[in-house]
Amino acid sequence: MSRTPSVSNEISIEHVRAQAKEHLRLALVRVTVARIDVLSLLLAQQRAMSHTELQEALPQMDRVTLYRALDCLADAGLAHKIIGDDRVFRFRMGGAGHNASVQDTMAHQHGHFQCTRCAKVFCLDQPQFSRDLQQQLGATLAATAQQGFATHGIELTIKGWCDLCNTR
Repeated sequence: MSRTPSVSNEISIEHVRAQAKEHLRLALVRVTVARIDVLSLLLAQQRAMSHTELQEALPQMDRVTLYRALDCLADAGLAHKIIGDDRVFRFRMGGAGHNASVQDTMAHQHGHFQCTRCAKVFCLDQPQFSRDLQQQLGATLAATAQQGFATHGIELTIKGWCDLCNTR
């Protein structure tokens, strides 16, 4: 995101930046330009982005500052950190916030789709499906696990080809 938006994008970019600032405030995270820039970019995306993709989109930011901003956002629950088969972390706007309980974090969890050609990761945000699937997987674990096991997270990734790769 450029700090000098074009006239046609100015309103939407400023709206996204205002949203980012509000999310940071609500999560009780110090509002900095780097965090606003990163969170604004994540808010504007429809998919998870790798550190490299974020670095390319924010060339004015050095990589260490970007790593720190991403870690802060993930720790605060404002960014969802996803690891792909390629062992690359990707980030997407999401989470329940800094003071979230385990139940809140579980409620936020959802499945992902990873393209095996381009490695892009997309969140599958269907709340009812995610809740039903989590309950089914939790019940399966409870029925098959040893006594004393407790879940605090469930990850599900569906693999295939995204729309762009599928048309190639």
